[in-house]
Amino acid sequence: MAMRPPVGIPKLSKRSRILLIIGAVLLAVVVAASRLLGTYVNWLWFGEVGFRTVFNTVLFTQIGLFVVMGLVVAGLLMLNLAIAYRARPVFVPVSGPDDPVSKYRSAIIQRLRLVAFAIPVVAFIAAGVAASSDWQIVQTYFNGESFGTTDPEFGLDIGFYAFGLPFYTWLISWGFVIIAASFVGALVTHYIFGGIRLAGRGGQLSAPARIQLAVLAGLFVLLYAASYFFDRYELMFSNRNSNFFGATYTDLHAVLPAKLILSIIAIFCAFAFFAAAFLRDLKIPAIATVLLVLSSLLVGAAWPALLEQFSVRPNAIQKESQSIERAIAATRDAYGLTPDKVTFTEYPGRSESTPQEIRTNANNQGTISNVRLLDPNVLARTFTQQQQRKNFYGFGDKLDVDRYKVNGQLRDYIVAAREIDPKNLAENQQNWINRHLVYTHGNGFVAAPANTVNSALQDTSGQGGYPVYTVSDTSGQGDIKVDQPRIYYGELATDYAIVGGQDNGKDREYDSDGVAYRYTGAGGVSLGNLFNRLVFSAAYGERNILFSGSIGNESKILYNRDPKTRVKMTAPWLTLDSDPYPAVIDGRVKWIVDGYTTLENYPYAHRTQLSQATQTSQGVRQPAQQFSYIRNSVKATVDAYDGSVSLFAIDEKDPVLKTWSKVFPGTVKPASEIPMSLRDHIRYPEDLFKVQRELLAKYHVNRPDVFYSQNEFWDVPDDPTDEQQPNVQQPQPQQPGAPTPQSTQGGKLPPYYVIAQAPGQAKPTFQITSALTGLRREFLSAWVSASSEFDGYGKMTVLQLPTTTQTMGPGQMQNQFFSASKVTEARTLFQNPNANAVNGNLLTLPVAGGLLYVEPIYIQRKDPNAFPQLARVLVGFGGRVGFSETLAGALEEVFGKGAGDGTTPPNTGGTTPPENPGGGGTPPPNPGGGQQITAEQAKAIQDIGAAISRLRTATQSGDFAAIGQAQKDLEDATKRFNQK
Repeated sequence: MAMRPPVGIPKLSKRSRILLIIGAVLLAVVVAASRLLGTYVNWLWFGEVGFRTVFNTVLFTQIGLFVVMGLVVAGLLMLNLAIAYRARPVFVPVSGPDDPVSKYRSAIIQRLRLVAFAIPVVAFIAAGVAASSDWQIVQTYFNGESFGTTDPEFGLDIGFYAFGLPFYTWLISWGFVIIAASFVGALVTHYIFGGIRLAGRGGQLSAPARIQLAVLAGLFVLLYAASYFFDRYELMFSNRNSNFFGATYTDLHAVLPAKLILSIIAIFCAFAFFAAAFLRDLKIPAIATVLLVLSSLLVGAAWPALLEQFSVRPNAIQKESQSIERAIAATRDAYGLTPDKVTFTEYPGRSESTPQEIRTNANNQGTISNVRLLDPNVLARTFTQQQQRKNFYGFGDKLDVDRYKVNGQLRDYIVAAREIDPKNLAENQQNWINRHLVYTHGNGFVAAPANTVNSALQDTSGQGGYPVYTVSDTSGQGDIKVDQPRIYYGELATDYAIVGGQDNGKDREYDSDGVAYRYTGAGGVSLGNLFNRLVFSAAYGERNILFSGSIGNESKILYNRDPKTRVKMTAPWLTLDSDPYPAVIDGRVKWIVDGYTTLENYPYAHRTQLSQATQTSQGVRQPAQQFSYIRNSVKATVDAYDGSVSLFAIDEKDPVLKTWSKVFPGTVKPASEIPMSLRDHIRYPEDLFKVQRELLAKYHVNRPDVFYSQNEFWDVPDDPTDEQQPNVQQPQPQQPGAPTPQSTQGGKLPPYYVIAQAPGQAKPTFQITSALTGLRREFLSAWVSASSEFDGYGKMTVLQLPTTTQTMGPGQMQNQFFSASKVTEARTLFQNPNANAVNGNLLTLPVAGGLLYVEPIYIQRKDPNAFPQLARVLVGFGGRVGFSETLAGALEEVFGKGAGDGTTPPNTGGTTPPENPGGGGTPPPNPGGGQQITAEQAKAIQDIGAAISRLRTATQSGDFAAIGQAQKDLEDATKRFNQK
C-alpha cells in the first residue's frame, strides 16, 4: 500500500511575500498616521485653551506606561521563549511522516528570526496599549494625598484604599498576565521542540522543561498568595449584606482570617513547585495544589457560608451592629453628610398660625413672594417659539434657573443662551459654507423672571400666561447687561466652525439680517498656514478646508465647542454634572459646569450608581458610573465667545482634588480667585443633591437596629405631575381597566431651585430643595434644601417632620388638588378638545410651620407648532386649596384677602411676547362656559379621587380586600360620572 507523501506548510511566492509586507507596512502607516493626526489636533486644541501641560502629562504618562510595560511583558516573554528554545533536546523522535509537530517545528526553524521578532513585538504592542489606559492609577499612586482619616478595621489612612490599593492590585494583575503568557509560551515551545512529548505511557517531560515550568507555576501561585493578602483590604468594600456596604460580621470573622490562611498555604504551595524544579517527582506540587483548592473551598467558601447561615442571619441585628455603625459613619464622611454640613431640625409640618398671621409675617413672605411659576422643563418650547428669531437658532431642551439682582431686588430667572443649532438649518441652507463659515454663532442671552407672566390668561384672550422676557443681544440690552452677546460655544454647537475670514474684504459670518460679522476672539486654532489646513482637512475628511478660497491667513477653526467637552478634556479626572448653565459674569456669557471628584471604593461607604441615583421624571443624563465617594470640588467656566476654560477649587480640603492638583499643577485656581461676579451665580449642583437626598433617606438613621429594620427610612417620592405617572393629574374619570395609581412608570420627583426663606434663615436665599416621604408611603417625612450661596455653600437643612402626625406628601396633594370642587368644575380647562393641560413643577415650601404646595398648570394647543402658556395656579396649605389665574388669587383663596400682595403681579417689566407669535398660541379654555357638569357629576369626580387615593394606600400596604373594594368604588363613581 503506497504511503501518502507528507503535506508541508504551503509556501508563498516571493512576489506574494513582498505584497504582504507592503500591505502590512501601509496598514501600520495608516494607523500610525491616524493616531498622530488626532494627537496633533488635540495638541493644537490644548494649546489654544492654555492647558497643554495636561496634554503633555497624560501623553508622557501613557507613553511611559506603553514603553515600560511593553518592554517588561515582551522582554520576559522573549526570555522564557529563548530559555525553552535553547534547552530543547538535541534529538527529537518523529512519530511518522504526518507528525504535525514536526511540520510546525520545521516551519519555525526556517523562519526563526521572524518568529523570534514577531511574537515579542505583538506582545509589546498589546501590553503597551492596555497599560497606557491605566495612567490615572499610576499618577494618583505617586501623587496621592493623605485623607487624615483611617478605616475602622486596619487603621490605615483612606488614601491607601483610594490610591495605594488600586495600584498594588494593578501590579498583581499584570504579574498574572506576564507569568501566564510566559508559561504558555514556554509550554508551547517545549512541546514543539520535543521537551514535552505526549507519546507513550504518561508522556515525557525533559528536565529543563520541568524546571522552567515549575518555577513559573511557583511564581504564579506566589502571586496568588499576594493577591489573597490584599484581598483582605478589599473586604472593606464588601456587598455581602444587601442593607449596607462594607465588611460584615462574616467577612470579619470568617473571610478575613481565611484570606490570611490561604495566603500562607499559597506560599507553601509555591515552594512545593520550586522544589519540583529540582525533584523528578511531580506529586509534591500536585498535592500542594489539591491542598490549596480544598482549602479555598472549605476555609474560603464553606466556613463563611455556614457562619452566615447558622450564626449571623438568626442574630443579624446584634451581629451586624458594629458594621452598620461603621457604614453609617463612613457613608456620611464619603458623601459630605457629616453634622458640620447637615443640620437636622424638628419641624411640625402643620401650622398653628392663622391666615392673617401667615400673610403678615415677613419670614413667610420671604418665601411666598418668590414662588416660582415658570417651569424650565416645560417652557423650552415657549422660549423657542417666541425668542428663537431665526430657524438656525435654538435653545436647549431644558432651560435653567439662576438668580440676578435687578433694580436692587434678588429674583430667580429662567435663563437660556440663544445658540446656533446647525440641525435646524433648512434644506436649502445645508451646504458646507453655510454650516461652517456663515452660521457660526448664536446671538443673545434670554431670561425671564420665574415668578412673573405677561398677563393672566382670561376667558376671552389667548395671549396671557407667557414669560416676560429680558433679552440682551446685538440688537439691544435688557435688564441683564451683556457686553458680548455672541455665542460661539454652547451645548448645541456640536460641529466645527471656521471664523475670522473675509470674502473679498467683506465679513462673512451671519450676525443679523443685512449685517455680517468677523470673529475677533482669542479662541480657535489658526488655519493661516497650509500645513494646518491639510491637517484639519484630513482630520474631518473635508477637502473644502484645504481648497476653499474663503479661508485666509486670519481664519481660525473652532472645534470641541460643547462646554462639557471642553471641561472634560482639560480636567479628565472630573465627573461632570449633567446640566451646564449660562450666566452673565462681568458682562460676558459664560457656561458654568460643576465638576465632581469621585472614588470607586471608600471603606464601608455606600456604593452609588450615578445614572440610577440621578434618574427622575426628567430622564437619565448620566452614565452608569459607580462610586462610593463624591465631592463637588471644582467650578468650571467656559466663555461663550472665546471658549476659554477656567477651573476653580470650591472644596480645597478634598484630598482627591489635592492629589490631582499635584498631577496637574497650576490648572485649578484656588477658591480665593473666584470672582465675586461668579460667586453670585454658583449653584449647588443638581446631580450631587440627587445623590445626597437618596442617601439621607437612609443614613439619617443613627441606631443600627433601626437602620437594619428600615422602619424609619425615607423615600424620594414619584413625581405626581409626570405625564407617565398614572396618578390623578386631571379631573377626568379613570376608566375601568386603566393602570392603577400605584404604578411607578414615571420617574422620581426632581429637586427644584427656588428663592425661599427656610426656617432659621434671616433672609431669602437661592437654594435647591426636595420633599421626602416615608418609605413606600405617601405622607411627608422631611424637606431637604442645600444652599447655593457662596458663604455657607453646600450647607444642608433637613426639616424632619414628626412620625406621630401625618402631613400630606406631593402625591396626596396632587390628588387633593384635582379632587377640589373648584378644580373639577373647570372641566373645559382639562378636557378641552383643542388643547392639553400640562402640569408644571409641584413646589413644596415650608411656611409658618406647615408646607405650602404650588403647582402651575399650562395649556398647549393640539398642534405641532403650539407651545405652553400658564393658565392656572394651584396652591395648597393646611387642607385648603386655591385655584386661580394668578398666584395672588390662589393665595388669597387659601389665606384670605391680601395674601398675594407680596407677589409679583403679571406684566411687570421686561418685554411681552408679540400677538400670536408664530401662530403658536393656545386658544383659551372657558371655565365658565361651554358644557357644564352637574352636581352629581362633581360629586362623582370627588369620589373618583377618593377611591384612587384609597387604592394607592391599599396597594402599598398589601391589603387585597381593600384593593378590591377601592376598585369597585372607582368603577361605580366612573359610571355615575358618565351618566347624562
